[in-house]
This record gives sequence, C-alpha cells and structure tokens, in this order.
Amino acid sequence: MICVEKYSADDLSAIIRIWNEVVEEGVAFPQEELLDTQSGGEFFASQTFCGVAKDDSGTVLGLYILHPNNVGRCGHICNASYAVSSVSRGLHIGEQLVLDCIKQAKEHGFGVLQFNAVVESNIHARHLYERIGFTQLGTIPDGFRMKDGTYANICPYYISLK
Repeated sequence: MICVEKYSADDLSAIIRIWNEVVEEGVAFPQEELLDTQSGGEFFASQTFCGVAKDDSGTVLGLYILHPNNVGRCGHICNASYAVSSVSRGLHIGEQLVLDCIKQAKEHGFGVLQFNAVVESNIHARHLYERIGFTQLGTIPDGFRMKDGTYANICPYYISLK
C-alpha cells in the first residue's frame, strides 16, 4: 500500500535523489541545476507543501511540491511539480500524488491549480491530468528546451479547486 504524507527531514536525501533523477533526464522539469543537501533542504522547505509517496516499508517512491504560481491578485493560483523514481513508474503513484496535491491545495486556500509547462510528449502525465479533470489551455510551440537541445511544445493545464 502507498501512502502520501508531508515530507520530513528524514526524507530529504531520497527526495533530492528522485528530483535530481528527473532533472538529469531533461525531458520534464525546466530546472537544469541539481540539488545538493543544502540547496535541496532550502528548496523543499520553501514550498507551501511537499508531499512524499511511501510504500509500507517507508521507502520514498515519489514526491510533489506545491507553491503559489503568482502573487497578489493571482495569488490564489498555485502550481505543482511531481517526480516519481524511475523504478517506481507505472504503479499509479503519480495519480496518488496529484490527488493529494489537489487536497492540500484546497486546504491551503488556493482556488486554481495550474501547470505551466507540461511537455507535450509526456503522454502519461497528460492523460492522468485529463482523466482527473484538468483542462488543457492550449499549446506553446517550442516552449521547452529538451536535454538534447531540441525544442518541444508545452501544454499548460488547470483545474478549478472550488
């Protein structure tokens, strides 16, 4: 059984490893810099919420970060990123992370969850978002630079939390 809970300091090395794995793959996250213990600790602590998916043994399989997408008059819109370890993909962990993120976003007073840069070729994530009820806002041509230097389209998505 998989549970999703708020991350703790004990999870830090695992979530840094998983986060860096996705960054190094270069096909989903806009970040290019890898996190170390210090920068990772600061990064995850700065989020509105950071959730981790764990199995029965307490092994971290994936994570998400939740934070405002903007400020002021648009501060009710939040943004999130999800990462699942390569060995845990295909186990529907992403779905559990997204559903928990929606719950946490509501609890933290956000009204909209928006994804700014879903890479068009990330079919599994896009199907998941659409199945849950997210709406695609359009396509931004060549909005994401892949690790190999080519460009891919991005597809922003949103869901109302009200």
